[in-house]
Amino acid sequence: MRLALGVSYNGQGYEGWQSQASGRTIQDKLESALGTFAVQRISTLCAGRTDAGVHGLMQVVHFDTDIDRLPMSWVRGTNRYLPPDIAVEWAQVVPPDFHCRASAMARRYAYVLRQSAVRPSVDAGRVGWFHRPLDLDAMQAAAQHLLGTHDFSSFRASSCQALSPVKTLTRADIRRRDTGGDTQWPGAYWRFEFEGNAFLHHMIRNLMGCLLVVGQGQQPPSWMREVLEARSRKAAAPTFSPDGLYFLGPVYDARWGLPQRTAAYDGLP
Repeated sequence: MRLALGVSYNGQGYEGWQSQASGRTIQDKLESALGTFAVQRISTLCAGRTDAGVHGLMQVVHFDTDIDRLPMSWVRGTNRYLPPDIAVEWAQVVPPDFHCRASAMARRYAYVLRQSAVRPSVDAGRVGWFHRPLDLDAMQAAAQHLLGTHDFSSFRASSCQALSPVKTLTRADIRRRDTGGDTQWPGAYWRFEFEGNAFLHHMIRNLMGCLLVVGQGQQPPSWMREVLEARSRKAAAPTFSPDGLYFLGPVYDARWGLPQRTAAYDGLP
């Protein structure tokens, strides 16, 4: 039997998704909890790996097992052995040809940014931070250059293992919510959302670095096209912080009948 799970997590205290010798990863904690509940070793595959400090709102995993239990039993039983910052949101039996990664048509990410003169406190680790005013129109214009199918080598980490740097970005939305402050240092939360068929290692964080260069007026929106066409990491801005990055989850064909999002999705600023 093949089972799919939707998993949410706060990535602050972990070394990313993928299993490491230290055992301090989301995959290590999940497989340990599943193994304790099932009383057998369980290995999982995920829809999209996340880096250290990156959060997941609907990471989808799958695994095969001969244990026949109700889906809600898997949810409650596994959560019993998980730390409080990781939770299984749902479980569902899927056909044997379902693959959490290969069956995904797209993947979605959000970056939540706190713009303020002073660094975050309560939100520390859950939002990125930028201390200068940002121009919404300029960043939106820059983001338009990224839409479509391109070679995203300029936004690719040197450690990226993807077979090709060519990806298709179908959505890059930016919106702002004011939080008050004086006229010189107005506070705001910014939410950047990206959707594409797949993403390169550090791609979102590298896109964020470039968007913020444009947003603070250091480069015009057309500079984003120049960076893209350079196909060189040296042409882009430094990689931005992982703190405000959230994996919103994969998008699947409706025939699989899987949830497309969790309630936590709407809890972001």
